[in-house]
Amino acid sequence: MTADGTVPGGVIAHGTLEGEPGFLTAGVVAPECGDARPGPDTVYDVASLTKVVATWPLIGSTGIDLDAPVRTFLAAVAAEAPGGQVTVGQILAHTTGLRADTRLDQYRGRTEDLAALICGEDLIAYPGAGHRYINRGFILAGLLLAQATGRRLDDLAADLWTSLGMTSTVYGPVARSSRVAPTEQRLAGTPRLWGIPHDDNAALLGGVAGHAGVFTTTADLATYATALLTGHRDDTELGRWLARSMTPQAAIEPGIYRGLAWIIADNGQVAYHHGFTGTSLYLAPATGRYLVICTNAVYHHQDNRTRLTPLRDLALKAITAEP
Repeated sequence: MTADGTVPGGVIAHGTLEGEPGFLTAGVVAPECGDARPGPDTVYDVASLTKVVATWPLIGSTGIDLDAPVRTFLAAVAAEAPGGQVTVGQILAHTTGLRADTRLDQYRGRTEDLAALICGEDLIAYPGAGHRYINRGFILAGLLLAQATGRRLDDLAADLWTSLGMTSTVYGPVARSSRVAPTEQRLAGTPRLWGIPHDDNAALLGGVAGHAGVFTTTADLATYATALLTGHRDDTELGRWLARSMTPQAAIEPGIYRGLAWIIADNGQVAYHHGFTGTSLYLAPATGRYLVICTNAVYHHQDNRTRLTPLRDLALKAITAEP
């Protein structure tokens, strides 16, 4: 995929909870980084993997009631606000019925609380009626985590990652260097996005959001995957949260379901999630296997991410194969 220009380069991590991860690398970090090759410690903007690396585990660890409406946690949301009735569980399952386009830029100049603005919009479907991938729900989840705990989302996440040994995982921005993979050039003749979130809405929130904004390495994602799989095996709180989250909540397509945040496949045996920039994380708790993909596929053009489909399909096939 580097030869045909789909991505400048990338890293794949694979392994089991019993051993050290293996890494496959290809290409370069980016032309701006000279001949620097990507490796386990190359930092990538993982985009929507933020949902399962930050927001999802934090909701599980704080014991937030999944059946509670978001207005329970968000003081600025009026009781009659359409989105106030949406539950935390519906956010994780992408069944909220909230407005589908994220477009926080439309609120520029408004003085109302962001949660009140989001929840004040008319719903596009009845909550719980069906699956539709909506970032606004996870933005609300990030806001309610902060209000429910009295702490910033990035502080909560930093403590979680430290406890798991994820020493290179942070909310952006991060300093530009040859260890950090640039993403997209938005305007000809201008610098690429490099160390700041590719997601416009996360950028508007200062880089800290429930749906996007995390930067991490393939090595840290392998550490995270190992922690989740070990917790599942040992029946820890984190492992029980993963098991609960792998129960299908809504159908996406035949054989593919949404659990709590994760996509569920292979008859409920595999959980995975993708990031818009060109990242993926796959878990197979029954076999103790995981697979991580980190690329900056949006480097050339946003449409290049669709060219990752064959690689992602192969990854899913590999993780579901008989050991």
